[in-house]
Amino acid sequence: MSEVQDVLKAYERFIQLPWSDYLSGQEKVWFIVYDPAQERRIRLRIPEFQVVTTKAGYRWKLIDITDSFAEWMAKIDYRDAYFENPADMDPMLQDYIEHLVAKVVSELNTPDADKKTVVAISGIATLFGLARASLIIDQLTAHIKGRLAVFFPGSYDGSVYRLLDARDGWNYLAIPITAEKGN
Repeated sequence: MSEVQDVLKAYERFIQLPWSDYLSGQEKVWFIVYDPAQERRIRLRIPEFQVVTTKAGYRWKLIDITDSFAEWMAKIDYRDAYFENPADMDPMLQDYIEHLVAKVVSELNTPDADKKTVVAISGIATLFGLARASLIIDQLTAHIKGRLAVFFPGSYDGSVYRLLDARDGWNYLAIPITAEKGN
């Protein structure tokens, strides 16, 4: 099987396990970890993750943050000045992080994101160079009712996650879902 099929199979086995109501927000986060080279293939298969989730008796809600930076930047009046000197962007990035967190939190707080819902986030790789994924995830954990599944192109070793295998990793209590060889 391909890595993508292996990840989907691992997710399928994992989603069928019983859910505890007594977890911290960090423990309700699942990282679906895969090689960054598989990003496009994973994205094409996201509907299959939804099917597996609903078959297991849970609801599915996808939040794609791929275009969030471009959408945010398009609303900024002085964006042209940024493109003339991108180094000036650093002070503005905190505004972007706050915007993104507010957008995702609003989705987590809708009635269709209850205790029986997997809210999935795709497009996390687009944060690379703009914001640390760990900063975003940490701010979301208090708002998770069901589970938050993050499609994570990178690596996992022990409890250390590395987005796109390029940054220093961070320790995190999230549950890793990785390709299991030999399926």
